[in-house]
Amino acid sequence: MFHRHTRDAHEDPTLPAHRLPDLPGRVAIPEQSRGAPGTPSPLEQFNTAPAQDAERALLACLHSLRWALRLAGHRPYPDPASLLAASDEAAYDLSPKELAEALTAEALPALPDGTYSAAHTALNAAHAAYETKFGHSFVICLDGVPEAEHLDRVLEDIRSRLANDPDEERVVAAEELRRLARERLTRMLAGGPRG
Repeated sequence: MFHRHTRDAHEDPTLPAHRLPDLPGRVAIPEQSRGAPGTPSPLEQFNTAPAQDAERALLACLHSLRWALRLAGHRPYPDPASLLAASDEAAYDLSPKELAEALTAEALPALPDGTYSAAHTALNAAHAAYETKFGHSFVICLDGVPEAEHLDRVLEDIRSRLANDPDEERVVAAEELRRLARERLTRMLAGGPRG
């Protein structure tokens, strides 16, 4: 019979990484990084929330009742990617009237703190021209744009989009609105503010 000499795990500093030390009466469990034990994730909270609460949270992401009802009605979502995909699909299905209502409810992009008054004047004039031409607020998703570049990006986009005809701009605005909803949902799923 073959006998193998075994060392105590504490004696062998070269214990392979895939082997856990033999500790009598203890079981090694990998650490969990999901927060406090028993605390549901934001997705689990969304999936199990009463319908009205889920709809209210969704309306903060995109002001479209049909979009919110559709997403809330298809719960539970197995993972954030599934919810985001459903959000995109529902946003693409908005009718022109629903899109117009959602655009009307959007606030103007916020200016960074410390923006000087000439920038406010230029932005207010650009917004007024945009609203006069298209009949709704200018929307833009600034996800991934450094805060220091927000003002320049907003002014640049609003000026270039003023050259669009109403049908072209409706398509661009719908895509920006879809991206905004996705960004807000992503923040909601991360447990952050949706503003």
